[in-house]
Parts: sequence; C-alpha cells; structure tokens
Amino acid sequence: MFKRFGFFIIVNILIITVLTIITNLLGLEPYMQGYGINYQSLAIFCLVWGTGGSFISLLMSKWMAKKLYGVRIIDDRGPYSRIVQKVNYFAKKAGLEKMPEVGIYDAPDMNAFATGPSKSNSLVAVSSGLLNQMTEDEVDGVLAHEVAHIANGDMVTMTLLQGIMNAFVMFFARVIAHLLDNALRDDEGRGGLGGFAYFGVVMVLQITLGLLAQIVVAFFSRYREFRADEGGAKLAGRESMVNALKKLQARYNPSEAKAGIKSQDDQLAAFKISGGGVMKLFSTHPPLEDRIKALS
Repeated sequence: MFKRFGFFIIVNILIITVLTIITNLLGLEPYMQGYGINYQSLAIFCLVWGTGGSFISLLMSKWMAKKLYGVRIIDDRGPYSRIVQKVNYFAKKAGLEKMPEVGIYDAPDMNAFATGPSKSNSLVAVSSGLLNQMTEDEVDGVLAHEVAHIANGDMVTMTLLQGIMNAFVMFFARVIAHLLDNALRDDEGRGGLGGFAYFGVVMVLQITLGLLAQIVVAFFSRYREFRADEGGAKLAGRESMVNALKKLQARYNPSEAKAGIKSQDDQLAAFKISGGGVMKLFSTHPPLEDRIKALS
C-alpha cells in the first residue's frame, strides 16, 4: 500500500511538472499581464490544469496498478473462482451495474486494493499472501471493503480532491515566485529572478507544496477508510470485517492486539498504512485499533 500511494504521489507530481513545462514552452500562461499577475485568470488556469493532471492520473490508474503489481486477471472458472464470485456478489449487493475486474498478484504481504477511473471500470486486486494467510470469512471482509470503496465512488472523490489541491499548489507556487521576483527588483524594475530562475523557483515550490498537500489528501483518505469498513460490514457482515482487521492487527501489530495500544512501529498491511511521528500525517489509513473500535 505504501508503494502504491508513494507511486501515486510521484506520478501526480510528475504530471504537474510536465504540464508546467508544456505551458511554459508553449507560452500558455494568460495570467501574466504587463503589470503583473491577473489572479482571476491564474485561478482558472490552475484549476483547469491542476484537475486535468489529476484526472489523467485517474484514467491511468487501473493500467498503472496492473503494471506496477503484475496483476493477473482471473475469472469464475479457474482456481480462484470463489474470489470472483464473492466480488460479483458484493458488487451486486452494493448496487454496482457493472462488475469490477478481479485480479491477484504475487506478494507475501496481506494486501488488497480497489482502483479504476469509475464505478463501471474498476479493479479489485488481492495479494497471494492475503489468500494464503486469511480464512475465507476474513477474505470476504477484505473483498467487501474494497467493493465498498468502488460503490462509494472513492476513486473519483479522491481525484477531485487531488485536483483541487493541485490547483492550490500551482496557484500559490506562482504567486510566491512572483512576489519573490518583485522583491528582488530595484525601484526601476531591474533585476528580479529572471526567466530560468523564476521557472526553477516555481518548480521547487510546486514539489514542496505538493508534498504538503498530500497531508490533506491523506486526512480524507483516512476518513474514507472508516466509511469503507462500514460498507464492508454491511456487505459481508460485521463479524467478517472485524475478523479481517483483527487478523491484520495480530500479524502486523501483535503488541497492539494484545495490549490494546497503538504500536509506534511502521505498520504496513492489507488496505492499511499507518506510521508513527510525522508519518501519521501522511498515513492514508487509520490505526487498526481505531477501525476495530469504530465497527465494534
């Protein structure tokens, strides 16, 4: 999960960077006026390009996940027929009109994820480690959780949020660079950053502000996990959902499972990432203990 989220951050920043380079090379910056910045034009420019980059990432999400993890699509006639049948059952129960693709990938960790550009074009993938280490009841809880993500439209919602954050990042990076450029000019308007340095400052600010924006995205991601847990409990039963989370807790946070306290060690597990210190701000999933309490 950390690998996938980290890859998502990198791809998102790269898309913004590429879009910035293209707009500079083609001169597509209508917000720059002779007297300075037209802030209304800049806001519209950033909103269009920021959300555009995020939606490009969304459209590529299923393809990227397959390539990144080596996901193999399975059907209901092979050795993993039960997995496909369960996903289809939960999808119908959740009101999805088109069944998600179902795939597996080789990994020792207990992991699973849902991705795709829309409810009608989605993918549920599970690791071989999860299938080997969980009971059927626990696997059902995981599959229901991922289907709930799709039914809730979480992929699109996250994309919209990411797009808005991208727009803020692009806007403030240019405003700060412009203010810095003006501060370095003399009374006659000479000096300043210069074209190349100005572009470099914008790029550095975009990367820095982009990382800070992920704190907001991660905060919403933690909220949607609670919703997906509740949705999974409705689809597969509360006991299956709780059992799946407890299996993860026992596997990755044994001290937390026994003592009822949060471990400060890095925690990587199926549909979960949580860490101590500053990493908590970037954690896309709440601590397992909190998720179990919310369901109980």
